[in-house]
Amino acid sequence: MTVTTEPVGAVASGTEAELKRRVHLRLLAAAGADTDTDPAGRSAARLRGTIAELLRSEAPLLAHRRHDALVDELVHEVSGLGPLQPLFADAAVSEVMINGTDRVYVERHGRVEPVPMALGVDVTLRLVERIIGPLGLRLDRSSPIVDARLPDGSRLHAVIPPLAVDGPCVTIRRFVADGVDLDGFGVVGAPAAFLRWAVANGANIVVSGGTSAGKTTLCNALAGAVPVGDRVVTIEETAELRLPVPHVVRLEARPPNAEGAGGVPVRALVRAALRMRPDRIVVGEVRGGEAFDLLQALNTGHDGSLTTVHANGVDAVVDRLTALVLLAGTGVPAAAAHLQIAEALDYVVHVVRRDGRRRLQAVAEVRRGADGVAVVPLYVWEAGALAAVARPTRAPRRPDAAPLDPAWFAC
Repeated sequence: MTVTTEPVGAVASGTEAELKRRVHLRLLAAAGADTDTDPAGRSAARLRGTIAELLRSEAPLLAHRRHDALVDELVHEVSGLGPLQPLFADAAVSEVMINGTDRVYVERHGRVEPVPMALGVDVTLRLVERIIGPLGLRLDRSSPIVDARLPDGSRLHAVIPPLAVDGPCVTIRRFVADGVDLDGFGVVGAPAAFLRWAVANGANIVVSGGTSAGKTTLCNALAGAVPVGDRVVTIEETAELRLPVPHVVRLEARPPNAEGAGGVPVRALVRAALRMRPDRIVVGEVRGGEAFDLLQALNTGHDGSLTTVHANGVDAVVDRLTALVLLAGTGVPAAAAHLQIAEALDYVVHVVRRDGRRRLQAVAEVRRGADGVAVVPLYVWEAGALAAVARPTRAPRRPDAAPLDPAWFAC
């Protein structure tokens, strides 16, 4: 007969979940007795000490190494992102994707790769509830989709059954605290100098691209050329912009509550921003009727603005914006929308992701043409770099602008 023994202090895997559950309950009981705090609100050192003490009380014979590992797991579950916390400790991870209960993927250096991790439905839902609870949001069968922002600025999107067939699907796009300059998009030399000149001198610029192409990151990089004295108002559905300028007012839209009331859309914030004495208005992304209000603002003296839009290329931006203006329901015909776009916008910058890397694909100028508006490329990506193909013709919006350097467009 073969006898199998376990090391002294070992805990069977089937009982670890029960052990952690008991520690959770005792921690909540302790928080209930202390009316001034709660487990998630305690300092990291105090929380870890409390959990270590409770765990030792529940399992005094637990091996030291396993004890420390369980303390780490419990701290992550109480105050962090649970089993996902180690992934976010990796600076190379920019996105985490949970597909159901047994598939987790991360994006590292622009490439998606699987992670050997299985998450139960309860663990995933508890993770999401911890994030959205303080924000007054809900996720249940009657409201199975939610968008939220983590304290560090990362963005969470979750979908649960019955819409998610294989179980809860969660995507967390991580906010990168370290800014990316233009050279991170392959923009150096003359194209970089031109874009900084355009931003500094009040050009209205649209950044276009696909999902996760780097539109918001490029907006942050372009904003580095905004003069320090300018007052900038940013408007976003979920706050992600981190402009490297001192005088910034950040506005964030609010979804309706469980009763369908209290929602504040981006369009309302655009109108509110006009009363806040902005030197520049930055809209994180236009995806609806707010496109009309933004164009109205840009056509009434608010220059130097930035925004992003989903589009397949610089030549598709006008049609995309026109469709969004029509969604506003104002009755403005497409021809009039084209004229508004031609007057309001100066340049379009298109960013793409190729082989896991983000790069600037083209820079174009918006001009009035025979059909109302034309988009003319100034720089295009050729042979591993941006090459000049045309010279701009629009006059700077600010009369004190420095002149263009002809060397920037040596074709």
